[in-house]
Amino acid sequence: MANTGTLVLVRHGQSQWNLENRFTGWVDVPLSPNGEAEAKQAGEILKQYGFHFDYGFTSALIRAQETLRIILDVIGQPDLTVERDQALNERHYGDLQGLNKAETAQKFGDEQVHIWRRSYDVPPPNGESLKMTGERVLPYYYEHIEPRVLRGETILVSAHGNSLRSLVKVLDNVADDVIPTIEIPTGKPMRYVLDSSGKVLENGYLEEKE
Repeated sequence: MANTGTLVLVRHGQSQWNLENRFTGWVDVPLSPNGEAEAKQAGEILKQYGFHFDYGFTSALIRAQETLRIILDVIGQPDLTVERDQALNERHYGDLQGLNKAETAQKFGDEQVHIWRRSYDVPPPNGESLKMTGERVLPYYYEHIEPRVLRGETILVSAHGNSLRSLVKVLDNVADDVIPTIEIPTGKPMRYVLDSSGKVLENGYLEEKE
């Protein structure tokens, strides 16, 4: 296709605190062994599809950076130029960071924790809502990432469930009350093909080929 660019989004593999069922947010927690395997699998899928990237973006957190590094090693592009920025960081969970999710529900009640986790615009104490996360992710996307895609480049972004959810909300035109219910699976590449005006021509997860 002429005059199109490709954006590939990958949520980092399972982190150690994902494994321990803790709120992570901006705490710099490494990948678990399973998360490393998920990142490798993401790389294998991209390799099957023959991807060659022009530029990469990731957050300031090691779990997203390590996921990107593993992917690039698998596809044979370990020296790809990569831009790191905390604008792509996970949602900041404030006072909940480090707490076990089940214990937090016992302390504050299931309903309150569900609101903090799944509402669009209600932040946890001293943290960010999904709306607030989008207010830092989207300006960065429009300034740094989208222009490259609109020029026809193939771009890889390794980030987090909520920072990627903020992008998916705009790319797929998802309503405020629907986006919190959409899950972004770990280590599963999502491809968007955009024309030069920014219109999405194709989108969807890339599955492993038989």
